[in-house]
Amino acid sequence: MPFEPPHFGPEATLGGCVAAGLSGPRRSAAGALRDFVLGVKLVDGRGRALVFGGQVMKNVAGYDLARLAAGSLGTLGLIAEASLKVLPLPASEVSLELEMGEASALESMNRWAGQPLPISATAWHRGILRVRLSGSEPAVRAAVEKLGGTRLPDGEFWRDVREHRHAFFGGSEPLWRLAVPSDRPPLGLPGDTLIEWGGGLRWARCGDARGIAAKAGGHATLFRSEGAREGVFAPLDAVALGMHRRLKAAFDPAGILNPGRMYPEL
Repeated sequence: MPFEPPHFGPEATLGGCVAAGLSGPRRSAAGALRDFVLGVKLVDGRGRALVFGGQVMKNVAGYDLARLAAGSLGTLGLIAEASLKVLPLPASEVSLELEMGEASALESMNRWAGQPLPISATAWHRGILRVRLSGSEPAVRAAVEKLGGTRLPDGEFWRDVREHRHAFFGGSEPLWRLAVPSDRPPLGLPGDTLIEWGGGLRWARCGDARGIAAKAGGHATLFRSEGAREGVFAPLDAVALGMHRRLKAAFDPAGILNPGRMYPEL
C-alpha cells in the first residue's frame, strides 16, 4: 500500500484503515489513502448493502462515492468490502540524515520537491532532517551523491514514525496534527515539533494549535489527548456543515452510526 497506513497495533483491519483515512510517511510522494480506493461495499443506517466503484481502475462514472468512506470513521456505513490499488515495492531504498535547523529543512524540502529526485519520505525533528529515497538503483544512487548526509542503517526510523513509536509521540501533552501549505516557514509552535510530508504535515505537542494553523492557511486536528475529546476536528463553516448534514441524512437518517464521532451536530 503506497500510502503506508499506520496500524497502531496488531488488531488493525482493512476496514479500519479505510475508515480512519490515515496515510504514513510516503503520502506526499505517492498520494493519500483516498486516492487508492477503487470501490467499497457499505451497509448503511437502514441496513442496505450499497456498492460504489469496483475492483479495477477507471470504472467510476458520475460521483466517486467510494471515496466518501475514506476518513468517515464509520459515520456513513459499515465497511463490508474495500478494493484498493497497490503498487510494486521499490527496487532500491536508502535513508539519509542531515543536520539542519527547521527553516533550512523546510527550504530544502520545498526546493527538492521541484527537482527530479526519488524522495519518498521526509521527517525533521530537533535539528535532524531525515530523507528516504526510493526507486531504481541508478536514480537512488545519483540522489545520494547529490544530497550527501549520513546513511541510516535501515527503515526502522520510518516504521517508528508511522506507528507513533518514535520518542516524539510519547508523553502526556496533547498531540496536534497540523495540515498547512508546505512552503510555510516555521510556525513558532510552542513545545516539541516533528515535520513530515515535505513541510505539509506538522505534528506539535502543545496546547491549542488551531489558531496557529488557521493563520498559516491550514487546519489542525487534536489527534491524541488525555483530556476531553470535544473539538477534535476543525470547525466547519455553514456551507460545509450543510453538506455533511445532507450526506449523513442520506446514509444514516436515524443517526445510529457513530453519532457525534466527528462533529456533535452529526
